Amino acid sequence: MKKVFVLFSFLFVVVCLQAQTQAMADTSITKAQANKWFKKKEWLNGVALTPHKSINKQEFARQYRINKEYWDKAFAFLKEHDLKTITKGKYPIDGNNVYATVTEDPSKDFDKTGWESHRKYIDVQIVLEGEEKMGKWPVDKVTAVTKPYDETKDVANYTAPGKFYVIPAGTFIIFFPGEAHRPNITPGGNKVVKKLVIKVRAA
Repeated sequence: MKKVFVLFSFLFVVVCLQAQTQAMADTSITKAQANKWFKKKEWLNGVALTPHKSINKQEFARQYRINKEYWDKAFAFLKEHDLKTITKGKYPIDGNNVYATVTEDPSKDFDKTGWESHRKYIDVQIVLEGEEKMGKWPVDKVTAVTKPYDETKDVANYTAPGKFYVIPAGTFIIFFPGEAHRPNITPGGNKVVKKLVIKVRAA
């Protein structure tokens, strides 16, 4: 009986390892594959928005492959709504897995904004009207942690040097876990920015 138990235990471990290896194979993607997939833009589902050049294509492809249903629902939401007339507020898409928020507020002076990152959700930040300056920087290269990760709020805060981009209307940027970001910065004049942010549960 002991030998039989050991044999079954061994087989169980082998099966688990094979399943894990298969799962990794199913979600791994090369940089070239990711670039080709991204360039085809089939994932956009015909949405008339421009993806920002800073998007990590390889990570996006990986996340999309794992949670295709979530991403398809997110882009379907964008296609089904008139983004010129959509009003401020929160919009459920798929329970706690995917949801959207529309804001319409003046952009802020640099010192009134801060660095943050998330672990549970990916931010898809879309500028609908106006323009907004946003920063991006790897979490593992931040200068310091100013507020440790709060699981309830799904946020941590930092100080970081950052790389900054001005995001024009009709463009979206994606911030994945591991990417600190600093949105809401005025490019000048603190003008009103209408923005739609979709939260997609991270794989």
